[in-house]
Amino acid sequence: MAKLHSQTSGVQEPVKINKKKILFRLWNYLYEYKLLLFTAVFLTIISNLLALVSPRLSGLAVDAMVLGEGKVDFERVFYYSALMIAFYLLSSILSYVLARLMISLTQKVVYRMRQEVFQKLLDLPVGFFDQNQTGDIISRISYDIDVLNTSLSSDLIQIATSLITVIGSFIMMITISSQLVIVFLFTIPISIIFTSYMSRKVRPLFRRRSRKLGELNGYVEENVSGQKTIKAYHQEKTMINRFDSFNEAAVQAYYQSDYYGTMVGPSVNLINNLSLSLVSVLGALLYLWNSITIGDLSAFVLYSRKFSGPINEIANIISELQSSMAAAERIFRLLDEESEPMDLPGAEDITDVEGKIDLDHVDFGYTPEKIIIKDLNIKADPGKLVAIVGPTGAGKTTIINLLMRFYDPNNGEIRVDDTPIMNITRKSLRRAYTMVLQDTWLFNGTIFENIAYGKQNATMEEVVEAAKIHSFITRLPQGYNTLLNEDGVNISKGQKQLLTIARAMLIESNMLILDEATSNVDTRTEMQIQAAMYKLMQGKTCFVIAHRLSTIQHADIILVVKDGNVIEQGKHQELLDKEGFYYKLYNSQFQ
Repeated sequence: MAKLHSQTSGVQEPVKINKKKILFRLWNYLYEYKLLLFTAVFLTIISNLLALVSPRLSGLAVDAMVLGEGKVDFERVFYYSALMIAFYLLSSILSYVLARLMISLTQKVVYRMRQEVFQKLLDLPVGFFDQNQTGDIISRISYDIDVLNTSLSSDLIQIATSLITVIGSFIMMITISSQLVIVFLFTIPISIIFTSYMSRKVRPLFRRRSRKLGELNGYVEENVSGQKTIKAYHQEKTMINRFDSFNEAAVQAYYQSDYYGTMVGPSVNLINNLSLSLVSVLGALLYLWNSITIGDLSAFVLYSRKFSGPINEIANIISELQSSMAAAERIFRLLDEESEPMDLPGAEDITDVEGKIDLDHVDFGYTPEKIIIKDLNIKADPGKLVAIVGPTGAGKTTIINLLMRFYDPNNGEIRVDDTPIMNITRKSLRRAYTMVLQDTWLFNGTIFENIAYGKQNATMEEVVEAAKIHSFITRLPQGYNTLLNEDGVNISKGQKQLLTIARAMLIESNMLILDEATSNVDTRTEMQIQAAMYKLMQGKTCFVIAHRLSTIQHADIILVVKDGNVIEQGKHQELLDKEGFYYKLYNSQFQ
């Protein structure tokens, strides 16, 4: 009987996203590096305050230049001019330091965010990847985070600078002439109302743009991975036409978002220019009425430009801000996806597995509306070879998904060594199986590293023993140190399958799953694999899915699955004697 070790865990609740929550979560990422953040805030305030003093000094310098021969106070003019130069120079130096600081800060934030997204991907259930395109997922971890990085490193500084400049300029304008400030009481509300309206209109467009780009990336990823099939069936033109459709949708999404986004800047600029015109006219009248000096008027005009300039800059970058908000929303939606359900409280690790497996009255569907497995009953005794056969879509691979707890059944119970798998931790349950999938997966590394992937600290001798039937490895120039390209594209499909089988042979477990494990090899290689497999299967409970019925003739029991039900079961010859569905399947291979 398997030994169990107690382990408890909780359940994570899904998080609902809204605009304020996105901003708050971005702030939390920044606050994680509070020393850099507060230093950046300090530098922003000081550099902008230094720049705000200069227009006032300019006004004082102008007032020192009185009309008339010999009446210009050059000493005051040069004094104020020198201070202006010093303040602007110091402000520029601090702005440069601030830019470097923000780059460092945002790189740390982006690094942490990418790390969390990748960790989240590893925690997500298999169903998430079944329902989402690979290209769209990659788009979130690359493009969307890059958009956010650009926004945090540049737009954030611009917004902070604009805010300080607007507030500071407004205060300085009030101290110079409260009468001229009346002009902005009309133009500011117009700018605020217009930008608020456009923000609400533009944000959904940028959200749609990010989604369409993700769909385009997903389609491209599918086509790149399926190039051989596309060429084999001469479907290049069809795929190009479909790409044109995806591309057109992405282009239109980009056009609409950029069109409305770029409208904001020029429109707000028009309002600001109108305010400057009114300030000039009203200021001239006040000067004629001796209510303001030329120096104060020139300083007020400079401050008014500083006041309206940031508003115009914010309006110009509103499209970038909306794009980054849409990107952040997609990132946080991924982070808020429900992780694979936590183990039940009191779930236990399983060790010393004998390999007895029972499925009792199991019902399952990937969606509640469509049940694939119906009242399934299977019993596998320790050390027995169980073969699962049936037509495509019968539910063979789904049974494997249930055994590995990639999905949980809707009804019924699955047990390992008489223990319900719901009471076993997923990690220990999956570790108890050795699995070879129909779709091979290899990573960028040596052949040795790929075979030893499932067993830590595996020695070269162990790897060679597991792969001894694969003579092609020794024929390679560097043998087991041969470097494989990404997904092993520099070796054949059959060789990739052989490597994944060797990986499985290396792992010591009492339960084995082979999902179409010999589908990508020739008949001669298949015979070699079968010989090694029979040796590997000794003393292990084995589940084998195969379309080639000749490969499972020695199975202890063959389950014939159709439409989610086991319609026949027995040994190979017994099923042939019944002349039922299995008999038809077997004979169809020779027609």
